[in-house]
Amino acid sequence: MQSPLLALPGAVAGDGIDAPVAAHYGSFNTEQRSLARGDGFVDLSHRDVVRISGPERLSWLHNLTTQYFDGLAPGTWTQALVLSPQGHVEHAFTGVDDGEAFTAHTEPGAGAALAEWLERMKFMTRVEVSLVDDVAVMWRPGEGIGRYDLVPRDRLEAYAEAAGPACGLWAFEALRIERGEPRLGLDTDHRTIPNEVGWIGAAVHLDKGCYRGQETVARVHTLGRPPRRLVLLHLDGSENRLPPVGSPVSYEGRDVGFVGSSARHHELGPIALALVKRNVPVDAALTVDEMPAAQEVVVDPEVGLHVRPLR
Repeated sequence: MQSPLLALPGAVAGDGIDAPVAAHYGSFNTEQRSLARGDGFVDLSHRDVVRISGPERLSWLHNLTTQYFDGLAPGTWTQALVLSPQGHVEHAFTGVDDGEAFTAHTEPGAGAALAEWLERMKFMTRVEVSLVDDVAVMWRPGEGIGRYDLVPRDRLEAYAEAAGPACGLWAFEALRIERGEPRLGLDTDHRTIPNEVGWIGAAVHLDKGCYRGQETVARVHTLGRPPRRLVLLHLDGSENRLPPVGSPVSYEGRDVGFVGSSARHHELGPIALALVKRNVPVDAALTVDEMPAAQEVVVDPEVGLHVRPLR
């Protein structure tokens, strides 16, 4: 659903799955600086929203997902994953409970599959699952990963007027990549386990009961050495381009991973996230789409934990 905020002055639409919202409003560098100062907002209204209601919703989510939902206080935002029996990430979402329902948002186009899977898992549990289109996701800068707002779609223009300046998705993505925060389907593939991309702690609670895929997560966490690791790449800035999603990452002539999201950062220059084999030396010079790339550790190759500080 195309955002009405594309009508704001200077708005230029994104592309691909991000086409329904603004990539920028005239100057993505200025917009990045605004967000880095703690000013402005980002339109994420193209993200899918799933609402789970019913008296057993939190205990049900607790049993199904990687996160600790029992006793979740209203107004507390949390991240969670749904894993395959082998521990591979199938769904990722962020949401908040209001005391009556848990409202989650996920990647554009991923909401229907998430809602369908949750519906299949209801059995006799007293929950209701629905994919909703009357609520939109907005983001504002703040401590750590910032904060999300859920805004009625018919109030988006009023929200923008109160929360401005409007900052585009290019600015948001550059700061997200700098934080080393992966995006499902772009920085992950069908084989990704949470330990590889820094989701342990943030989206995976290690002190809870059984859930699908827990054995893999616990084993890798206990023994260490996940198969791959997320890295931040500093790309050669002499070429005026960014690598396409999925471009191979090579080391000494061998493919060792793939690049996911990339962006132009207002201070760091061109950067990207990549998933590479664990045994690639952390100081190795890499090549992406025929461009030299230096790497910065995001996930520790020995223990599988996120080590890049959130700013």
